[in-house]
Amino acid sequence: MKRNELGPSELILNPDGSVYHLHLLPEDIAPIIITVGDPDRVKQVSDHFDSIELVRQHREFVTHTGYFKGKRITVISTGIGTDNVDIVLNELDALVNIDLKTRLVKEEHTSLTFVRLGTSGALQRDIPLGTWLLSESAFGYDDLLHFYGGLPNDQSECELLQHYLEGLPLPYRAIYSERAAAHFPENKYKRGHTLTMPGFYAPQGRALRLSNPTATRFSRFADFIFRDGGRLTNLEMETAGLYGLSQILGHDAVSISALLANRMNGEFHPDPSGVVNEMIEDALNIIHDWD
Repeated sequence: MKRNELGPSELILNPDGSVYHLHLLPEDIAPIIITVGDPDRVKQVSDHFDSIELVRQHREFVTHTGYFKGKRITVISTGIGTDNVDIVLNELDALVNIDLKTRLVKEEHTSLTFVRLGTSGALQRDIPLGTWLLSESAFGYDDLLHFYGGLPNDQSECELLQHYLEGLPLPYRAIYSERAAAHFPENKYKRGHTLTMPGFYAPQGRALRLSNPTATRFSRFADFIFRDGGRLTNLEMETAGLYGLSQILGHDAVSISALLANRMNGEFHPDPSGVVNEMIEDALNIIHDWD
């Protein structure tokens, strides 16, 4: 094996040369990639395309690449959680930054742009259901980025949050791409700061049959104030992983969520599919107008 060559157990490829989990080849993806959690939402996005040139599915990873008003776009499902985001981001990065035939990292870096279109729950009583929220940063309680040696961002707010919520582990904080976010107007896309949690029930303050010892602390997330006066606005399960990996791999990423629930008010939107579809249409038109 040549020096710096990625071995078979590191860069796992299928017999056709595609990356292991996504079953994609470099020519299968566009420079702008929309990520969604739900595999069924891939079609909800690509139904707006003028034409579709690629449809691929393996496990929960569904990929459609096509054209929206003449612009080539890829949409891919990650499934739920940052463990899946870890797979998707690394394999998409490999498609553009590793020569899959020689197994060598390319000398010239290629940057992708990721736009997450997801759903989330509001943490503040004054945020209306149906709000489209763009995450300026995300606090990850999932541990993923700790395995990559952390992030270059100022993590002092993480220590402050850990002290404020005594008994919970130290999160990491990952930030958005200002360049990508600048295309989404603030009068339509409310800015906020997101909690990325490692589960849907107890980690998000829910209890069904099992008791939840952290439930009494959960409401304190809504009361937390950053040093600059900012608040935690919503929670979900992917954004911190998307932002953190994009930062260290050299890609742009912006995460947008339709807020379908308000956890503090105990409310859920009566037309979740309609809210998500409107967000998809608007985001596609914004992406089309990018230079």
